[in-house]
Amino acid sequence: MDVASGDVAEFQIRPATPADAEAITLAHLDSIRSLGPMFYTDEVVQAWSAGLGPALYVNAMNDGETFFIATGRLDHETVVLGFSTHRVDDAQDGASVYVRGHAARRGIGRLLLQQAEEHARAHGASSIQIQASLAGVEFYKANGFEILGRGHAELRSGHSMPRVFMRKLLR
Repeated sequence: MDVASGDVAEFQIRPATPADAEAITLAHLDSIRSLGPMFYTDEVVQAWSAGLGPALYVNAMNDGETFFIATGRLDHETVVLGFSTHRVDDAQDGASVYVRGHAARRGIGRLLLQQAEEHARAHGASSIQIQASLAGVEFYKANGFEILGRGHAELRSGHSMPRVFMRKLLR
């Protein structure tokens, strides 16, 4: 899928492979470190980004999580601008979306989320549940998710961070 979008002139969305794991890591870290500080303390942002590395994404793919990536040019280099995922945990379908700070608010996240939703529907899901970061709540609300509650989620680092539990019914 090719799309025009602001100063990120064009991007493509495609399924990710294990070979994309390093680039996904860089996009994930950029998203957390550029958007996270607007909602969380430096300590939480550091804890949130701790332990992220290519093996995490390769292992998730090997365990059945499906990743979609948006690639495009940023600062004269082709990079992963963002990614989305669809997974099934304990018979519940889940999704997540992360977009680099410089690529945010250009429709990339919305299109990545649509890919994850289409994948979920194709695999029989009737809803998607997420644990949204505070940075993502408005994005998910704008894309049809409802708030179920608030709480904390444990991070890989052992710390916890405030999250908002949300759901979207798929039609």
